[in-house]
This record gives sequence, structure tokens and C-alpha cells, in this order.
Amino acid sequence: MTKQVVVVDTALVAPSEETPRQPLWLSNLDLAVPRTHTPLVYYYPAPAQGGAALGTGSFAPDRLRAALAVALVPFYPLAGRLGVGPDGRLQIECNSNGALFVVANADLTGADVFDDYEPSAEVRNTFVPVADSGDATSSPMAMFQVTFLKCGGVVLGTAIHHAAMDGVGAFQFMQTWSGVARGLQVAEACGPQAPFHDRTLLRARCPPCPTSDHFVYSPGFLSGRPRAYVTRVYAVSPKLLADVKSRCAPGVSTYCALTAHLWRCVCVARGLAPGADTLLGLPANVRHRLRPPLPRTFFGNAVVRDLVTAPVSTVLDSSLGSVAETIKKAVDRVDDAFARSVLDYLELQQNNAGGGGQQAQAAQAPSREQLVPATDLWAVSWLGMAMYDADFGTGAPRFVAPAQMFGVGTAYMTPRGPDRDDGIAVLISLEPEYLPSFEKVFFYNE
Repeated sequence: MTKQVVVVDTALVAPSEETPRQPLWLSNLDLAVPRTHTPLVYYYPAPAQGGAALGTGSFAPDRLRAALAVALVPFYPLAGRLGVGPDGRLQIECNSNGALFVVANADLTGADVFDDYEPSAEVRNTFVPVADSGDATSSPMAMFQVTFLKCGGVVLGTAIHHAAMDGVGAFQFMQTWSGVARGLQVAEACGPQAPFHDRTLLRARCPPCPTSDHFVYSPGFLSGRPRAYVTRVYAVSPKLLADVKSRCAPGVSTYCALTAHLWRCVCVARGLAPGADTLLGLPANVRHRLRPPLPRTFFGNAVVRDLVTAPVSTVLDSSLGSVAETIKKAVDRVDDAFARSVLDYLELQQNNAGGGGQQAQAAQAPSREQLVPATDLWAVSWLGMAMYDADFGTGAPRFVAPAQMFGVGTAYMTPRGPDRDDGIAVLISLEPEYLPSFEKVFFYNE
């Protein structure tokens, strides 16, 4: 696929105005994420009045570059670079060196790529810029590629460094960039509030005093040998979703119900021994869970991880509603005290590893490939996020998804399209030998 794409322009885009130059302190949650860029693809089919020929229309490169420069003013950390402070702690150098912007043509149609879409290294290398494998401090924090397809459609690939923000922040930036491209003033495109960059609200306490052992953050949790996997995208039909939710108590969220179903299906597909323990990884957005809550437009990583552990026999023999209720209780217990305990635990982990320097932080941060144990599942929800609020002038994207997923045993739940009626998609990376069994039990009632 990569041989069918020709890059026609590459540029660094700096903010259109002077922006703050002081280094941006990174919280322990920023340092605990994989030290890499998160690759996404946005697919925009050809508009009814004709294709988006290179240099014209809503996706004209000059127009996108100009809007990007304006959007980088309130989101100025994305124009910086990773650096190291006097204490050896990683930080973002807000130096306005610019975000990478690439323009390409592809001898491909939207149907070639998205009719049976599967995230992969090939998709990422085709549509998303890839950072140099050398010094991470020289790589842009944000990289974008607009690719014009021969059918008239457009693929916008984005890669924003995970230390800069989580999914909420990434989609907020895309709202702003696309809004400016449509002609909105940047303040209007940002929404009611500009991005909030002060991450010291997530400092650990002094002295740190974690109230539990957060094993999910220990260096040994995501370790082991890489395993072969493939990624599949499955549409969750309204019938299947209704059936799954009907077997759960009122008040159980779509995420908890669908995660319970996924967990059981993965245990069955892998043929796990009934007496073995299986772990479910649960990330939770804590913006509204802290006291006081973080500003709604907090731009940084504000997700903490928790684990649910159960014998395989309990997951499979209990009712789906019971498993979903267990997941709900785990999600609900992530409150201010839990989040502060995580921050303190990470602080002690850094101190025990030899301080805040790069060596300690390298030991703390997960690798790009998430080495989830073969008995476990990591379930991430993008439901409710503004994934499709990226209208550059021709309407919302038809499809948004990760370009590549990094590790077996990871599942994402996302909207299937811009409208609520479009339903839900599940993206899961699993060992290839288990896929037939997984599909059989996942679609049990269809």
C-alpha cells in the first residue's frame, strides 16, 4: 500500500502568533503513558459535487496549513518538543518549532482501504507520519498528513504524542482545527473555554502516601514476549447491543455491559483454564472525579488505570449482568482518593527507580507495544468522545479509527459514525488462532 502513495510536500507549521515559551511540566499520568505518538485516520469521502482535487476545496493544503497555524496558538504545546528539565524530568519545551504537515497523493480509493478496514502497520505507514526512531526530543509533538485519493476522497492521518494529551484533548484539538478551517474564529472553534494547560493540578502529594498497591502501573505488569496478533473491526448491531444490555441491571452503562460480554468471549476463545485468574484493565477519565474537578478543557492526560481480577470460572459461570456489575463497581470506585493514590504511587515508583531522571522514567513508561498477559483483556472506551467533530467544510468524517493498535489483548469501543444511530464498533487485537472462536461467541445471537 505504501508504494501507492506519493508525498508531494512536507513542512513544519508554527503557531501564527507568539505563544508562551516556558517549559510545560508533565504530570505522573503524562509520564506513565506509552512514549509514542497515537496514530489515527479520518476518512472523508468525495463530496457530491466532485472530488477534492489536490490544492482545491475544503482540504486545500494552504487552507489546512493556515488553519493549523491558528489552532496551534491555544494548543501551543503541540508545536513544541519533548525535553528534559534541570531535575532530569521530561517536559515539553514550548519552543514553537512547529507541527509536521505532509501532503500526499494515493493511487487508492476509499473502498480499497475502508470497506473492510483493519488497523495495521501498513495503514499507519501509508497515511500517518512516523517519527524518527532516533532521539525522541527532536520529533514534533504533533504530525499530520492529508492524503488525496483517486476517488476524490481524503484521508487525514494524525499522530500526536501521548505525553501531550489523552483522547479527550486530541479530539478537542481536532474540533478547533477543523472549525478554524471552516471560517470560525479560534475562540469560537475552541468552544466555551480555551484548553487548560496547567498540569500541576495533578502533582503528587508531599510526602506521597498511596493507599494501595496499583499493580497495573508496576514495571512488570506489561512485560513479557511479544505475541503475534491481528486487529479486527466489528460492528455491534442494535440487536446485539440491546440483548447484552437487557441482561444487565438498569444503570449499567453500555461500556460496562459490552466489556462484560467481550471479557467472557475472550476467555472462551482462548480456552482459558477455569481455575486460572484473568485480569481486566479499565482506564477511567478522572476530570470530573477529582475534588475539585479539573477544568472541563484540561489538556493533558487525565486517565487512571484500574484492574478487575477474577477466576475464569467466575467470569464464565456468572450471569452477564453479574460480571457487568463487577465492572461497574470497579469503575465507580475511581474517585478523587483513588486518583491521588495513583499519582502518589507513581511518584514513589520514580523515586525508588532513582529519581525523576530519564532512566527512571523509561522504566516507568510502558513500551509502544502493550504486552498484556495472555489471560487478560484491556478495554478502552471512546464512547461519548467528540471523535467525529472534525468537519473541515465537507461534513463530518465518515470513519475515524486508530491507524494501528499496539498489542494483543486490547479492545476499543468507539462510535461507528457521526450519528448516534450509526451504532458502535469494537476494535480488538487478538491472537489469530482465537479469532474464529471469538467471532462465534461474540455474535452468538445473530
